Amino acid sequence: MRIAEVIRRKGADVVTVAPDTGVAELVALLDEHKIGALVVSPDGGTTVVGIVSERDVVRHLHTDGAGVLERTVAEIMTDEVQTCAPEDELESLARRMTDLRVRHLPVLVDGHLHAIVSIGDVVKNRLDELQDERDQLVTYVQQ
Repeated sequence: MRIAEVIRRKGADVVTVAPDTGVAELVALLDEHKIGALVVSPDGGTTVVGIVSERDVVRHLHTDGAGVLERTVAEIMTDEVQTCAPEDELESLARRMTDLRVRHLPVLVDGHLHAIVSIGDVVKNRLDELQDERDQLVTYVQQ
């Protein structure tokens, strides 16, 4: 299965945040949208300059204490963003996410943000595939 199929099933909506947004506002956005990461984009979602996750907040909370809430997203984001493309295979993406220990990958088309895929999306689709295979085997055995 390709990433395009995952996006077709879940949708291509991506919540973005500007680099100059405060971390306190970032935390509110993560909570509001019930998500674990936001793509950092200075132009509202066309270009990707970083990704910022709950992990980034927690790591800086450990080193900076509550003062992290006074900082900007640009100060705590990950700027070396791992990305993928719609034509990438789900299986290879799962391996890559595991090896790199990342939970969110922006999906780019022609260098522009198209969607985002999380490890949860990958796991859900794999479980759906396994259930489909199981159902087919049960049907075959019962015939």
